[in-house]
Amino acid sequence: MSRLFRALFLALVWFYRHCISPLTPPSCRYTPTCSAYAAEAITKHGPWRGGRLALRRLASCHPWGGQGFDPVP
Repeated sequence: MSRLFRALFLALVWFYRHCISPLTPPSCRYTPTCSAYAAEAITKHGPWRGGRLALRRLASCHPWGGQGFDPVP
């Protein structure tokens, strides 16, 4: 079941990176980008913990949030 959710979450990230992101100007304040971070976190830590890490990162990606190099733990 976990593999199914991992594949689903990675498919959503892939769709965003290839279909939605090219239509918007680059705006991520972090390196790696939030979508690359999400894909790596889900691959490395699984869908639940990786998903929580990705959501936490997305929540901090705004003008008053952090910036710079932030690798997946």
